[in-house]
Amino acid sequence: MKINIFKKKLLPVVIATFSLSTMAASSHLSANSQIDLQPLGTYKTNQPLFTSAQEIVAFDKQSKRLFVVNGGAKTIDILKAGHDGSLLLIKQVDITPYGKAANSVSVHHGVVAAAVQNNNKQQPGQVVFFNVDGEFLNKLTVGAQPDMVTFTPNGKFALVANEGEPSDDYSIDPEGSVSVVRMLRDVKLMTQNNVKTADFKEFNKRNLPKGIKISGPGASVAQDLEPEYITVSEDSETAWVTLQENNAIAEIDIADAEIEKIFSLGFKDHSLPGNELDVSNKDGKINIKNWPVFGAYQPDSIAAYQHGSKTYLVTANEGDGRDYPGHSEETRVMNLSLNPEVFPDAQTLQLPENLGRLKVTTAIGDVDKDGYFEELYSYGARSFSIWNESGQLIFDSANDFEKIIARDFPGRFNSQGSHKSFDSRSDDKGPEPEALALGKVAGRTYAFIGLERVGGIMVYDITNPLKVKFIQYQPGNSTDISPEGIKFISAKDSPTGKPVLAVAFEASGTTTLFEINRTARK
Repeated sequence: MKINIFKKKLLPVVIATFSLSTMAASSHLSANSQIDLQPLGTYKTNQPLFTSAQEIVAFDKQSKRLFVVNGGAKTIDILKAGHDGSLLLIKQVDITPYGKAANSVSVHHGVVAAAVQNNNKQQPGQVVFFNVDGEFLNKLTVGAQPDMVTFTPNGKFALVANEGEPSDDYSIDPEGSVSVVRMLRDVKLMTQNNVKTADFKEFNKRNLPKGIKISGPGASVAQDLEPEYITVSEDSETAWVTLQENNAIAEIDIADAEIEKIFSLGFKDHSLPGNELDVSNKDGKINIKNWPVFGAYQPDSIAAYQHGSKTYLVTANEGDGRDYPGHSEETRVMNLSLNPEVFPDAQTLQLPENLGRLKVTTAIGDVDKDGYFEELYSYGARSFSIWNESGQLIFDSANDFEKIIARDFPGRFNSQGSHKSFDSRSDDKGPEPEALALGKVAGRTYAFIGLERVGGIMVYDITNPLKVKFIQYQPGNSTDISPEGIKFISAKDSPTGKPVLAVAFEASGTTTLFEINRTARK
């Protein structure tokens, strides 16, 4: 069967990209830098490394307090931010009376909401409300595995993404959903009647757009779709939720608590110029080049912003696969049988120092189901993207992340954040962009993208989605490992009087404030 994998119709066209040739050659600031991140204070937990001790961070502008999910201690840590950017722990709120642990936290006008997972992950969880002193106000039941919570800008609703992951043996696979909680001024008066569920049952009988990956054994569409992260329009009427494992985004009518549509994100063609990547952790070098592979965008974080009269969606394209004892779609290219008509050089291609080590999915790629793969699909796009409301790709950062780090910090390339682990993540998802926040400084809109593996924060000016500019890579330091959550705090709300970023670092159990300083344009 003769198949040309380089003419796949699902690939969106990148309308705007950025060339590294316009950057300053010896700095992690771009030549046209407008802002610069500088670290201020840091709070460090007493939890061991790699225990998810600081994950998601929220900020209350009245009390100047940060609320951080501490997975290791199973608490919400309340931190006081000082005028100098220092961070002081003032209280830890125990989450265990309400479930296993908090997965997310959000704050609006003095009300703190925590998404709390059931001790049995496949059972319904709760959204728990506190005041800024950590005092309990109320709790309401939501869907299975509430993974993210956010308030609408007007504060009238709290939205919860219920991921609904299966049990390890895949015998129980709850449906994914989004809980829409109608808020009352007196939070204590809210009842279960304030909760509506936006589910995906209707899509069990619809034909999904091409490119949406449904791969769970025996799973319905509603069971397979796994809501990950939510963003809301400025008018508080529409929400969008990433369906990470499925490579899709769903649009939600908030007032009616209904899923309006789902759109596929398509795939990134790594054989095209500009989309090069490093795919091997066994070649002992940086080797960014084109390969016959498609990358599924599979974003984790998502954020919405306005340009003119239009809304755009920004995504951090981390990637994620299903890998359970009862079912796994993950493998490496070296383990696949490749169609010799499509891959005549398969034996060379599958060497460990070439494409052999790259992790790919077995859920798609065997086009005619004969056991031989005509197409290869890896996890994540190693980039961030901007989409319009219809799911059309407007901008993708292409191969920026790997090339920037290779140029400015080669010893940490595709690492776990240190020279000791150089190149160790090239066969997986590279720098692994996960965290994302948007913020306005001096009238311009910036995207701050946290790289979970290699660490640090990429900064881009996205004011005009057709004229995106790289601004800075802030590499972080050895004490801050794996940025998991980012919160932008404007100058008018900031404890320092300047705009700041609050970043929660999962592996190191640290939360750090970064001051955003304006620089003279060059």
